[in-house]
Amino acid sequence: MLEGKTYLITGIADENSLAMYVAKKIKENGGQVVCTGLGVSKHHSKLSDKAKAFLNKTYDDFQKSVHSVLGKKTHTEILDVTLPESIEAFCEKLISKNIQLDGFLHAIAMDKTIRNKVVKPLLDVSFQEFCDTMEVSAYSLISLTSHLFKNNLLNADSSICSLSYIAASKVTFHPYRNISIAKAALERITVELADELGRKNGTRVNCLRFSPYMGSKAGNATLNEQDVQFAHRKSPLGNALPEDLAYEVLNLLRPNGRTTGEIRHVDGGYNIMG
Repeated sequence: MLEGKTYLITGIADENSLAMYVAKKIKENGGQVVCTGLGVSKHHSKLSDKAKAFLNKTYDDFQKSVHSVLGKKTHTEILDVTLPESIEAFCEKLISKNIQLDGFLHAIAMDKTIRNKVVKPLLDVSFQEFCDTMEVSAYSLISLTSHLFKNNLLNADSSICSLSYIAASKVTFHPYRNISIAKAALERITVELADELGRKNGTRVNCLRFSPYMGSKAGNATLNEQDVQFAHRKSPLGNALPEDLAYEVLNLLRPNGRTTGEIRHVDGGYNIMG
């Protein structure tokens, strides 16, 4: 179904990341992937030694996970969406390797107001904390798409998917305050880009909300097992599996689709419950 197509996959932190499941399903269906992770580049010269060591380990873990699950020949690159220079350098790498993209998965999020599964009250969130979360978790969809377009790296009829969560529209029972606002912004950006890019070159833009999931680093930062089990009992079909999400993304990535501007739920019906 995806033979001859290449997709950018962001947000892989480890072997259990939701983005990894999507990348694996793309490859199983004949497509190729370019995976990006956070690491040290020439654009990080002002970092402390401690910060550089952290980023080096982060990128090393990311690469090992990608090569273990997707194969050692899978293309990996450093990408820091908070630095325009890093995004541009990534685009230059794609150009130098003659890689054109048929879409990408946006699975990036960050919120420093969550620590040890405890969320900072919204009234205590600083302007900088708010902006940092918004930049990584929402605005990066705009900035990354913009750079790819300006460098003519997104083919016509491309498909862009991003990962959100039900907290974008409802207060949840587990730590989700500041980032829930960023997820709401991400979903609104999805709708606006769907209109703008669809008219530009037929590119589709959609967003998916998934069940509570502890398998990833992101899930473990906010969830407890009782949270996941509560959602499982509440959902008519029980919690969705990562494979369910991957299949839905695959359907949205397929060529010649006509679905755009959608906020899809892959959550066993959790979203319909009161």
